[in-house]
Amino acid sequence: MNKIALIFTGGTIAMKVSSKQQGAVLGLSPDEIVDTLHTLTDFEHLVPHAFADLPSPSITPVRMVALKQVIDSYLKDSEFAGAVIIHGTDTLEETAFFLDVVSTSPKPVVLTGAMKNASEIGYDGMTNLISSIRVVMESHSHGKGVLVVMNYAINAACEVMKTHTLNLDTFKSLDFGPLGIIDDEDVIYFRNQTQRKDYRLRPAISPDVFLIKCYAGLDGRLIDFLVDTGAKGLVLEALGRGNVPPDMMPAITRACHQGIPVVIVSRSPGGRVLDTYGYPGGGKDLIRVGCMLGGSLSGPKARILLMLALGNGFDREGIRHLF
Repeated sequence: MNKIALIFTGGTIAMKVSSKQQGAVLGLSPDEIVDTLHTLTDFEHLVPHAFADLPSPSITPVRMVALKQVIDSYLKDSEFAGAVIIHGTDTLEETAFFLDVVSTSPKPVVLTGAMKNASEIGYDGMTNLISSIRVVMESHSHGKGVLVVMNYAINAACEVMKTHTLNLDTFKSLDFGPLGIIDDEDVIYFRNQTQRKDYRLRPAISPDVFLIKCYAGLDGRLIDFLVDTGAKGLVLEALGRGNVPPDMMPAITRACHQGIPVVIVSRSPGGRVLDTYGYPGGGKDLIRVGCMLGGSLSGPKARILLMLALGNGFDREGIRHLF
């Protein structure tokens, strides 16, 4: 069991600057990246797979389902130790979380990418790829769920988020810190996830789930429009501890009474939501009309989980328990 699947989806790691398009575009093939990797390391038994050649804004939940099927085809093979998914960074945390929620194998699955393209000084693609392969090879990586490896840090898919548009050290678990690091050839784990949920959901999604970010003065027109045009679920990135402007409440109440699950998370990057406040639009008001709290999940991750919950046929109580 020593083969490692390298599954390429595209992203900055496979980009170069094009004078014609005057910007970074996809220009490196999986074979070129693996050939470069072989000149830098003595890794053996790497099996490249060209799943897609896309920037990560083009990675949709439907493509995530297809990616899961490809990953499973390798993990079911006893000759494979695990898989590295090479992915653009813009939606990497969503794909990582999706794969974590539908994961059924203890074998390590690692997502990685690059913040700089291959034409830039300081290209970080090879460093991140080498680090990711080392994490898959490490026996202590088994059973930790899907991992994200960037800039020598190992983060859990359910905790990590992209925090900066430019910095190499952009993927962070703001509340809890990394699970570990890669130091030279050593993979060092500092902690385990004591609160990790083992979801094991089927990779089936309900597509009409939408995310709304709350702000001062927002009313319910966006919610009314989404409900009237067939929304199956809503995630609200609420203010602070989990509160919304009071003018949103009639539309939220209508959505809940029509059986549409409404999940509340926070637009703050750290901390969890809780029904602390009892004023109009506060957390207790939202719970009273039928909303559900999404814990410490970000808005994009809560949307992924709600899409999967509905795709798996969960009822309201099942969804509440899932979150």
